[in-house]
Amino acid sequence: MSEDDINTEEYPTEIHDYLATFEKSLGSVDEMLKTMLSVPRSELLQKLDPLEQAKLDLVSVYALNSMFWVYLATQGINPKEHPVKQELERIRTYMNKVKEIADKKKASKLDKGAASRFVKNALWEPKDESERASKTPARGKKRK
Repeated sequence: MSEDDINTEEYPTEIHDYLATFEKSLGSVDEMLKTMLSVPRSELLQKLDPLEQAKLDLVSVYALNSMFWVYLATQGINPKEHPVKQELERIRTYMNKVKEIADKKKASKLDKGAASRFVKNALWEPKDESERASKTPARGKKRK
């Protein structure tokens, strides 16, 4: 949209800043899509592990459905009453599952042997009478 197009259209002047921000955002989305589409999908997927592939697929489908949500809103259709809402919720569910898997991967693993040695050494164990007698220092004379 050029400056002349904006001035010739009839709309409330209060929303001019909002429209300018929206236009910048659309330009950013367009640049990101061009960058993403410049690399063949098969080549991109070969470089990623399965978890990263799932993340890429989920982000792509979520972005597409979100843009459709915005399109519906611009056409005067309430997207909250459209099936796209359920689709976005379904995608979010899968995104959460992938996030849980990634978090489990990052979580530290428990070394059971080290943990049992740590607990065993930390617990107090009573000693035999013979051990106590040999290790107890001899008492000296008391001073007066």
